[in-house]
Amino acid sequence: MGSDNDAVAADAFEEGGARTEPQGDSTSLVIDVDGFEGPLDVLLALARSQKVDLAKIAILPLAEQYLEFINNAQRLELDLAADYLVMAAWLAFLKSKLLLPPPDEEEGPSGEEMAARLAFQLQRLEAMRNSAAALMGRLRMGVHVFQRGAPEGIRVNRTSVYTGTLYDLLKAYSQERIKALAPTTMVFKRLPVFAIDQARKRLEKMMGMMLDWGAIDAFLPEGYTSGKERRSAVASTFSATLELTRDGHLEVQQAEPFTQLFVRKRQTPRDDGDLDTDLETEPPVQENN
Repeated sequence: MGSDNDAVAADAFEEGGARTEPQGDSTSLVIDVDGFEGPLDVLLALARSQKVDLAKIAILPLAEQYLEFINNAQRLELDLAADYLVMAAWLAFLKSKLLLPPPDEEEGPSGEEMAARLAFQLQRLEAMRNSAAALMGRLRMGVHVFQRGAPEGIRVNRTSVYTGTLYDLLKAYSQERIKALAPTTMVFKRLPVFAIDQARKRLEKMMGMMLDWGAIDAFLPEGYTSGKERRSAVASTFSATLELTRDGHLEVQQAEPFTQLFVRKRQTPRDDGDLDTDLETEPPVQENN
């Protein structure tokens, strides 16, 4: 019951005035004194907010009306009488603090300090009520607004714009084709070539055995017996033979064109001015099969 009375007091405080019409309910105390007429809980709220000067209200009519209400309330509900007793006691204590002169050594807070403290507490109470009312006035989840379901994915639309020419297209295609092909490695096989210098050195080493005519094929190196190898050995040996003949170290003889060549070591020193290549003896004649 005390909470209902506090709610009535708060409503009266927020509206900026007190109720002037007496209540018809027997459980509501109505005070009729000079300067104020209304429920006791409203008087308490106005006193706390310092909108009513308690020093101008007569304490005797207040006490008489309070006692009459207490007698009636005891027959109805004891808790109600206790709530109003606390209100009346607080009013009487505050009125006495304001009316009596302050003693030299006052114990506890003065009337002004009590009024200021109550005003501060009422400001905090008002701020909390305003905050609660603001929160309750907002839209509530599940009552006024509802949460959406599963979120949907963002759809992205892409538009391709081609700016390349036909040449760029063909170039890109050829590059991709080249990348796809397996890399090839070209290996050059070394040809079996018998160098002329090697042939000349070989003939110079064998010159001591060339005392008589011998076919040029007999002086070919080993391993060069067929194919390109033989042709390379024959050509290099022939070139080296001509060089040694020119230098006067060998003699070369051929009976007929396209026949076998014969070679031997020069028997007599050659005169630089003599180009005569006549031989003292004839080379063996090769029989054509």
